[in-house]
Amino acid sequence: MDKIHHYHTHLVWTGNLGTGTDAYRKYERSHEIHIQGKPIIKASSDPSFRGDASKHNPEELFLAALSGCHMLWYLHLCSEAKIIVMEYTDDAIGNMIEEQSGAGRFSEVILKPQVKITDSSKILEAEALHKKANAMCFIANSCNFPVKHEVVVYV
Repeated sequence: MDKIHHYHTHLVWTGNLGTGTDAYRKYERSHEIHIQGKPIIKASSDPSFRGDASKHNPEELFLAALSGCHMLWYLHLCSEAKIIVMEYTDDAIGNMIEEQSGAGRFSEVILKPQVKITDSSKILEAEALHKKANAMCFIANSCNFPVKHEVVVYV
C-alpha cells in the first residue's frame, strides 16, 4: 500500500507598504515561509519581477529542492551499493521561459553533481546511480520537464 506524506507550510506576505495592492508599483513582493520548528525563510520574487535580490525567490527554492532531493536519493543509493561518497556538490541550473502573457514555466533543469568517492573501481557504478536517483526523486517525479544530469565522479 502506498504511503501518503503530508507537508505544511505557512506563508505570510510582508510587503504591504500601507495601501495594499492598490497599484502594481506600490507594494513589495516580500514574504516569509514558516515551517514549524525551523528558521523562517525570508523570500521575495525574482528582481526581474520587482523582487528583493537579497532574499530567496520561489524559482531558486524550487531549483534547490530538485538538487537536494536528487542528492539525498543519490547518497542513499550509494550507501546501499557500498560506494563511499566523501564529497558532493551540485551547481544546478534551471531555465524558465516567461511568455508574453507573463505566465512562465521551467523548461529544463540541469543538475551538475561533482562526487568524490573512495574507490576508483566504482566510478562507472557511481555515475549510473544518478539515473536511478532521478527516477526515485520525489521532486523530479513531480515535474513536467526534463531534469538532466552532467555528472563528474572522481576519487
